[in-house]
This record gives sequence, C-alpha cells and structure tokens, in this order.
Amino acid sequence: MAEYRAPVKDMRFVLDTVADIDGLSKLEGFAHVESDVVDAILEEASKFAGNVLSPLNKPGDNEGSRVADGVVTTPKGWTEAYQQFVEGGWNGVSAPEAFDGGSLPQALTLATVEMWNSANLAFSLCPLLTQGAIESILAHGTSAQQKTYLKKLVSGEWSATMNLTESQAGSDVGALRSKAEPAEDGSWRISGQKIFITYGEHEMSENIIHLVLARTPGAPAGTKGISLFIVPKYLVNEDGTLGKRNDLKCVSLEEKIGIHASPTAVMSYGDNGDCVGYLLGEENKGMACMFTMMNNARLNVGVQGLAIAERAYQKAVEYARERKQGQAPGMAKGEMAAIVHHADVRRMLMTMRAHVEAMRCLIYLNGAALDRAHHGADAEAREKAMGLAELLTPLSKAWCTDLGVEMASQAVQVHGGMGFIEETGVGQYYRDARILPIYEGTNGIQALDLVGRKLSLQGGEPVRDMFAEIAVTVKQLGEAGDDMAAMSVQLNLALSALKDATDWLYSNAPNDPNAAPAGATPYLRMFATTVGAHLLGRSALKARALLQEGAEDTDFLKAKIITARFFMAQILPTATALLGPVMDGPAMLFAIDEEQLSA
Repeated sequence: MAEYRAPVKDMRFVLDTVADIDGLSKLEGFAHVESDVVDAILEEASKFAGNVLSPLNKPGDNEGSRVADGVVTTPKGWTEAYQQFVEGGWNGVSAPEAFDGGSLPQALTLATVEMWNSANLAFSLCPLLTQGAIESILAHGTSAQQKTYLKKLVSGEWSATMNLTESQAGSDVGALRSKAEPAEDGSWRISGQKIFITYGEHEMSENIIHLVLARTPGAPAGTKGISLFIVPKYLVNEDGTLGKRNDLKCVSLEEKIGIHASPTAVMSYGDNGDCVGYLLGEENKGMACMFTMMNNARLNVGVQGLAIAERAYQKAVEYARERKQGQAPGMAKGEMAAIVHHADVRRMLMTMRAHVEAMRCLIYLNGAALDRAHHGADAEAREKAMGLAELLTPLSKAWCTDLGVEMASQAVQVHGGMGFIEETGVGQYYRDARILPIYEGTNGIQALDLVGRKLSLQGGEPVRDMFAEIAVTVKQLGEAGDDMAAMSVQLNLALSALKDATDWLYSNAPNDPNAAPAGATPYLRMFATTVGAHLLGRSALKARALLQEGAEDTDFLKAKIITARFFMAQILPTATALLGPVMDGPAMLFAIDEEQLSA
C-alpha cells in the first residue's frame, strides 16, 4: 500500500489564492514568512509526514496502546517518531517567538497539521491537544505560569491534555462533579474522575500538563461555577526541574472502534487527597478559559476531517487505477478495464476530490482570518477578521468532519468488497474518522452555535459580509462567460436559498425555542456547502487567469476548473434543496410522541 503523499501543490495554491499568504506576510510579526520559507516548510513537512508518520499508521492501528499498572505503552515506533517531531521543531511552529516558537501564520500551520493528520491521525492527536493548552495559557495564564510551562509545551518536551468529560456529564459540561479545594500555599487539591482524555497518559514526553475543569467550594450551579486548573503529571520545581509525581493516574484505556493507537484514558485525580492543581484564569471562569483551547481544537478537528478525506481519496484513486474489473465502453471482448474508467467510480472519485478541495479552501481561509484577527493593521480590521473566523469555525468543524466520514465511506465503496477487508487499510480511515463529528463539541452543538450565536455576532455583519463576498463571485463567474457562466447560475441559486433560510431563522427563532434548533443542522450544511462552492469558484477564476497568462502547469489548472464545475453542478444543488428542511420548523420532529418512537 502506497504511503501518504502530501498534496503540496494544491496546498500552496490554496494558500496563495484563498488565504493570501503573501498578504499575511506583510502583517506585523509575519515578515519572516517569505515565499521560499513557505515552500521549504511545506516540502519538509511533507517528507516527515510521508516518510516517518505514514508508515506507522496501519501498524499502530493493529497494535494499539496498552495500559498496565497505570503505565501506558504506545505502539512500536511512536516514541521515536515523537522525538523526531519535537527535534524538527514542528510542535511549536505557530507559537510566539518569545517562547521559542516559529511564529508562523495559522493558515500555513494548518497545512502542516493537515499533513500530520492525513499521514497518521492517531499520532497527531497528541500535539493537537498541546497546541490548545499553549493557547489557553497564553491567553489566561499568569506570567509565572507562562514562564513555567510554555517553553516546554512549545518545544514538545511536555505535552498537554484537555479534561472536560465525566461519565454523567458529556456535552452537558455544567453537570461535572470534580472538585477543587483551596490549600494554604495558594494551590488547590483536585479530586474526581474524567473520561475520554486523549493522550491522558503516555511516556513519549517528559511531563503531561492536564487542564482540568472542576468546581470550587460554594461555586454556582452549571457552567457558571466551573474553574480551570493546571494539573501537572509531575510537579515542577522552582528551578524548572521536575519534582514528585502528582496524585493522578490512568485507571484504564477506552476500547474504541478507531484511533486505536491514541491512548484515550480514564483519569482519576486525588485518590490519596494530594492532587495539586493551579488555578488558570479567574475562579468560576473556567469555561471561558477552556473555550480558548476548545476553539483552537475545533478548527484543528475540522482539519482532521479534511485530512482523513484526502488520505481516503488518495487510496481510492490508487485502487481504482489498479483494480481491473468489467469492460469500459468500446473495449474488445475479453479485455478488462481498470475501474477508474467506469462512470460511477468516476462519480465517487470526483465527489471526493471536489469535497476535499472545498474543505481545504474553507479551513485555510478560517486560519487566515484568525491570523488577521490577531495581527491586523488596526482594531477595526482585527474585529472584522475575528467575526469571519468565528463564523467559519462551526462550519469548519462540523462540515469537514461530517465529510471526513462520508468521503472515507466513499473510499470503502470504491474498493467494493475489498474495502470491507482490513487488509486493504481503507477501513481504518472510516473507523478513525467516525469520532471526528463527536468530539470537541458534537456537530449538532456546532450547528446550534451557528444559528444561536454566530448569525447575530456583531449585529450580523460577518454573515452579511460573507453573502456580499459570494455575490461578487457570482458576478465574476457570470462575466467570465463560457463554462464559468453555468457555475454562476448555480451559485446564485444557492446564495438566494441561503439568504431565505437565514431570514427565516432571524424571523422565527425569537418566537419558537425549537425553530432554530430544528433547522440548525441542515442550515449549517447549506451554509458550508455554499461557502465551499464560492471558494472553489474563486479558485477556478484564478486558475483561468493563470492559464490566460500562459502558466505552464496547464493540467493542474485545468483540473481546478473542472473540479469547481463538478462541485457546482452535482454537489451545490443539494445545498439549495436544504431550504425546505431548514424552514420546515419543529412540528414534524415532535409530531410523533416518545412512546411511538419505539413502537
């Protein structure tokens, strides 16, 4: 089975065309991100992903992680790969230079994150959680906490986790029961049990910094009474060296349907009454602190959906070009054609390809918006960019992870019966992808966030701006004529339907508490698909312009236009068709009573 090959050319095209990496390099703090630096980073990351991480993916899935007496053993080669990852400086590429990071734009960093996850999703979960902890401590930590933890986390010498979930409190975080009692020295004593803790215990890094949600004495009920604590696996001495083992342990590892190599731990804190934690941010403001980490993680989980779809697509194309079965039209009797020549297989491959390219555009645009939100020239520009980033985040997380599952399923289908056999390896992508729509806020929660918060964000300005941008693409495609004109028609129909759906939500949500939730999921799908089409339209216009200028890479550029045409013609109409489900309201959902559901 061929190893993963990073689509560097496509990544660079999207960085240039959609993320405007050249424009990002002109922002304060990014002057070092010159064109040759971007090329070098993409090239070196692709080598590491393809040569080091990808070969470990299937063996790691077969071996899995194991726990004995609280000690977790990751698969063979995992620790060595992690050390190479750290030594290569990949763990801290986006972190501030002040903490020994690379200070790279998020848009470029996300391209490397895509590579890690395409090559080996289970491995990549470890640095993903560390990045979120870095963000949280940067945003909410004291100067002493930043000095103690950040450089080690940035380097990757220490890793980190996020501890929210408890057995009785899944998505309802406010129901958690873990406790934090104040100690005389200003620290806290943490007690409780957390489940589903990714890389909660392992031996790859010297220390693990757990960020743990817990309740302090007298805290209000629900999410308003939650605080966030830094809980190190090994306590850190004043000189930065590691001290004694903290009172925490891994009780067990979850038996999962996928990501077997990633140790998903049940963690117990304070069994002996001496688990030391340190308040991060303000007391009872833990959710605000944790959301800094979660928002980082949600975008990165969206990248995982893109990444697994890309890897599944590569595997499906490889198989379709090699597998011979049946005859293609015009072939002589007795001859067999590679299945890539069959129309339905082409439909599946083009569906995968078009979705992957649309997802990549959305994700990189989201990252670039975050870059401009933090590094923009003035407050107005930064606020505008943050509005776009916040609008796009639920789209990136939910749409891309749903598609990660769907495109992995398509890859299994391309393989036919062999896709259901573990030997081919394509089934692992499907199993690994299935967690993505669930963790870091289920996709239903992302849809509720979109209709409940993001539509009204900044008075609705980010939504209006996005609609205006799509309208510009509609106009430009129409003016380009020829094969672009048909794309303009389809995109305009989708935009019109999306506007109608949005207006309906604005009008009906205040009057019926179930109106927006009932249509939230189809609305998110509708919104994201339309944005994806808009971005592919922009890509097609750029590809056409380059062809007209005499660019040499004609096959690549022509494929960009063809892929955009396919998306507009065969995928985008599904977004327009979602107008009915969005506006149908909640009555049909509750027409059948609870007992009838099981009748």
